[in-house]
Amino acid sequence: MIETQQPAAIRVALVDDQQLVRSGLAMLINSQPDLEVVAEASNGRDAVASPAVRSADVVLMDIRMPQMDGISATRALLPQSPDAGPAPAAADRAASGRPGSGRAAHPSSPGGAAGEPVGPRVVVLTTFDLDEYALEAIEAGASGFLLKDAPPEELLAAIRTVHRGDAVIAPSTTRRLLDHMAPTLRRDQAADDRRQQETASVDSLTPREREVLVLMARGDSNQEIAAGLFLSEATVKTHVGRVLAKLGARDRVQAVVTAYRAGLVTP
Repeated sequence: MIETQQPAAIRVALVDDQQLVRSGLAMLINSQPDLEVVAEASNGRDAVASPAVRSADVVLMDIRMPQMDGISATRALLPQSPDAGPAPAAADRAASGRPGSGRAAHPSSPGGAAGEPVGPRVVVLTTFDLDEYALEAIEAGASGFLLKDAPPEELLAAIRTVHRGDAVIAPSTTRRLLDHMAPTLRRDQAADDRRQQETASVDSLTPREREVLVLMARGDSNQEIAAGLFLSEATVKTHVGRVLAKLGARDRVQAVVTAYRAGLVTP
């Protein structure tokens, strides 16, 4: 008889200054056979200093914490290579956003190409009044965000989704978040040299690639983009991959942020 080996549980770290929140999350996560809480921290400084947090597969990160907030901790936990652009394998995974999920690849996905950044995937926990902080966390390298009042099944699904190398921002939530912050994005970047570079990269897109990027910003999946433009999903995936490469975007969310900053997409 051939024994099948059970896959290792996904290792989860919890970073939140409220012990009650951490305890509740730990009970929920540990109730799942494929998930395991391996580390907890009450602030960003302790999280960054913890080998157990750094070696976790997924980190659930609160944003507002004493001593070091979740945004600074995210930057410290994740390798920063903003100018490198996505590695080919990462871009290919990001381009293949599955239908209806709004998902995008994270560069530290398992089995990534040599030279891709490694590190835990960070999901920030936020509320609607902290939208601007959620965006900063995404820019810092987080794989996405969840609202603190998300249903338990959504939280569990998000952990598994991120572990697969996808982002956990639903299309409707992405659009609502970015629509809310679009004026701030453009104002904050007006004096930034990066805006010129981002505008130039958007200008380098072909008309079809710009169409695809606009639909990505609307939250459409590859399947929905294909239907709207009368293309095959394989063709859409190719266009998305080229968009990511030209923009130097790590994933679909980063590409959409660039589109807002450059003024291609408006609320």
